[in-house]
Amino acid sequence: MFQDKIIIDGLQYCHWDREYFQTLLASGITAVHATIVYHEDARQTLTRFAEWNRHFEQNSDLIMPIHSMADVEQAKLQGKVGIFFGAQNCSPIDDEIGLVEVMRRQGLLIMQLTYNNQSLLATGCYEQQDSGVTRFGRQVIEEMNRVGMIIDMSHSAERSTLETIELSSRPICISHANPSFAHNALRNKSHAVIEALTKRGGLIGFSLYPFHLPNGSQCRLEDFCQMVAETAERYGVDHLGIGSDLCLNQPQHVLEWMRNGRWSKSMDYGEGSATNSGWPEALPWFDGRQGFENIYTGLLKFGFSDHEAGKILGTNWLTFLTNGLKAHS
Repeated sequence: MFQDKIIIDGLQYCHWDREYFQTLLASGITAVHATIVYHEDARQTLTRFAEWNRHFEQNSDLIMPIHSMADVEQAKLQGKVGIFFGAQNCSPIDDEIGLVEVMRRQGLLIMQLTYNNQSLLATGCYEQQDSGVTRFGRQVIEEMNRVGMIIDMSHSAERSTLETIELSSRPICISHANPSFAHNALRNKSHAVIEALTKRGGLIGFSLYPFHLPNGSQCRLEDFCQMVAETAERYGVDHLGIGSDLCLNQPQHVLEWMRNGRWSKSMDYGEGSATNSGWPEALPWFDGRQGFENIYTGLLKFGFSDHEAGKILGTNWLTFLTNGLKAHS
């Protein structure tokens, strides 16, 4: 039964307010990986943590912070939604390796090495040349492994991703992207990347962002489940999750911040087309309230067992994060 499952969304950046927290609770989601920063530096990241502290204080009947996966179990028992934090860029550590541990202790559980551009650590997926992991990047990977911070390569370029998978002593994730065989977008991942990721015990979270899906905003639930089924057949069901990339109720200026940060004077279209200058039309079957239950039902109809559907919707994330967040002595 869907209501009995631990459901984890591996990435959201919605407009966080009490109304949306109520929607999350009604949706049956147990825990959400919430993007806390895109381009914010270390000092600005601390302010984002302070803002979330206020959310937890004012909405303690609906949400709770997740510091370890034991807290996810507690969220399920208490009937609340657990929130754990990730960064979609390496900007929170500035150029200081010691801030990896500082941010981990603040509650930053996941960090991407790049967003769409070249960073101090590696290359983003929209750069023309992928120079791979930098000298600083190699040391940050080692430090993230040491302190138990999950490496995420969702927005990274191919060579940088493959090198990171090889360099990391722990499995990494691609929290929100799809296989390029399903839809050939720059943000989606090749067979070489997904094969290397899954062979090393990593996890890929399927994105519901229309620009990453076959047929875009016209993608049907059946199309999505077909993509999941083909991926499971190729790489195994144990390495699959959901990272919806849901951005509900966010205004245009937030989209511009995500894409532009402070680096560009003109609008960066990211996905490669000026027609993508705004938010894509939402999928009618994946909204804030019924989306995960619709996927659960769709996977069952597509031939997945109840156990397998439960893995994809949450327990694979739970297992992956339980192992990856333990600090090395």
